[in-house]
Amino acid sequence: QVQLVESGGGLAQAGGSLRLSCAASGRAFNTYFMGWFRQAPGKEREFVGATSPYGGTTSYADSVKGRFTISRDNARNTVYLQMNTLKPEDTAVYYCAARTTRPTNYYSNYAYPYWGQGTQVTVSS
Repeated sequence: QVQLVESGGGLAQAGGSLRLSCAASGRAFNTYFMGWFRQAPGKEREFVGATSPYGGTTSYADSVKGRFTISRDNARNTVYLQMNTLKPEDTAVYYCAARTTRPTNYYSNYAYPYWGQGTQVTVSS
């Protein structure tokens, strides 16, 4: 069982930055594939980005590419989502997700069996 806890959400102005953290339980964090997703009110949960176990491969949704960066510190069992140049449309609850084997569809929320509780990000214009 993998437990995930997000933190770092809050209120930011358009053009500002926030960094989200996701702390994971377990001794095998360096084998976990990690994803970030978000869900805005009235919308479906959508893919934000994902990273491989050692961070060598990252992928991003087009809507955040060039603004958001995923990194991880395997010694701290933590993955980060650095969000820059925030826009009001980035307002959502952000979730981290994990799976212990390589996903074939890393952009799908169905690929991840483990989820955090989410953290709210609100961007004002």
